Amino acid sequence: MRIKRLKEQEVSDIIAKENIDLSSFKVKKTLNPKVFDKDKKMYSDVRSRLLMIADDFFETLDIGWVDLDDVILTGSLANYNWSKFSDVDLHILLQFEDVDENVDLVREYFNSKKNLWNEKHSITIKGYDVELYLQDTHESHVSSGVYSVMWDGWVVKPERGDKKIDAKKVSEKVNSIIDAIKHVYEMYKDGEYDKVIRSIKTLKEKLKKMRQAGLDREGEYSFENIAFKVLRRSEFLDKLTTIETRAYDKSLTLDESIKLIKY
Repeated sequence: MRIKRLKEQEVSDIIAKENIDLSSFKVKKTLNPKVFDKDKKMYSDVRSRLLMIADDFFETLDIGWVDLDDVILTGSLANYNWSKFSDVDLHILLQFEDVDENVDLVREYFNSKKNLWNEKHSITIKGYDVELYLQDTHESHVSSGVYSVMWDGWVVKPERGDKKIDAKKVSEKVNSIIDAIKHVYEMYKDGEYDKVIRSIKTLKEKLKKMRQAGLDREGEYSFENIAFKVLRRSEFLDKLTTIETRAYDKSLTLDESIKLIKY
């Protein structure tokens, strides 16, 4: 596995592919015309299909005693910065505590079900891949565009406007995370599998907090959020997950040459 830092120009190229201009964020004149009409209302065929997907997925959770609070579309397709790289970010909102009082356990269960669904299915809406998420209703979700698919209306109506992006700050943040991933990989090669697993868990929490801090401060166009997108687009986050999986497997593997000590 090859892990190397990105040059600022490489970061700029990735940002450009994400439809982000380094000097100024050039938004579209309209919302995505495949998803919304001229009155900014979601097309009925898109809405009905998204609700069908959400309902089918919800049934796989086996939690029939829990009610859905909402199904929302968020991300770039609910905004003016959509591009051909956009996903259909479909969030299913419910109260995790209604499932079980151990909310952390519920979250882990939901994450595993969500990952299985996204890996198993390849559904597109008007050419855009559908990505499902389960969100606790009590959990804050910062986005400048949120459309309620369930209630057919805007929760947060997006506004057009140019946003400046500091390419140097994005590059610095991206490479600081890449350095951390490289360090973890070196530990993996040294056979420190348990330490790798702990370090990746810490790094993922750091990434989550970094992105959330940027969203809270400046919204989707913060340099932290753009850095996260660059890391995802350049597949460094996938590499991190691969290292984590390999380390876990290695930590549980018992070689034939190793003999257990009898007491």
